[in-house]
Amino acid sequence: MDEPLDTWFKREVLSHEAALVRYLARAWPRRDDLGDLRQETYARVYEAARTARPQSARGFLFSTAHNLVLDRIRRERVVSIDAVADIDRLNVLVDEISPEECAIGREQLKLLGRAFEILPRKCREVMWLRRVQDIPQREVARRLRISERTVERHVSKGARLLAKYMLSGGEAKTDLERQDNSAPVDEREQG
Repeated sequence: MDEPLDTWFKREVLSHEAALVRYLARAWPRRDDLGDLRQETYARVYEAARTARPQSARGFLFSTAHNLVLDRIRRERVVSIDAVADIDRLNVLVDEISPEECAIGREQLKLLGRAFEILPRKCREVMWLRRVQDIPQREVARRLRISERTVERHVSKGARLLAKYMLSGGEAKTDLERQDNSAPVDEREQG
């Protein structure tokens, strides 16, 4: 990260402006909002890159735009018929994915798998049940015989460690491996 953020942003993010505008035009029904959506997407990407630069700037840019559009749809109390009709279009990236991007996606999935494997044991169990199997927090707590508060702490810790590992491209592995895989998040609760 020796390169200045502005230089990186211009080269890696702004170079995809035409594709971003096309995506937003297909994903969002009101043309007068497109400029705001584009700028907000850029602002979110720029702010996130201050902390850590993503491995795939283009993928991160489009994921951010996708999430922004979904947020806008959710925020609208009355969803217009146009927005509902166009909801399937939000996955337009599928026909724009190049073989290189597909390979990057596979590598990121492998990286996530490795990160998951080296999470502390209990944290990994909680993350798997909550985030992969989508089991409610109360049920996870019951199954693992821990409090709901401890489930929250494991999810928070797991998300933080996974994000750090993914954003570092696997370089944070030693930090994760140094974690005691058997120590509970809350020393008062042995579970």
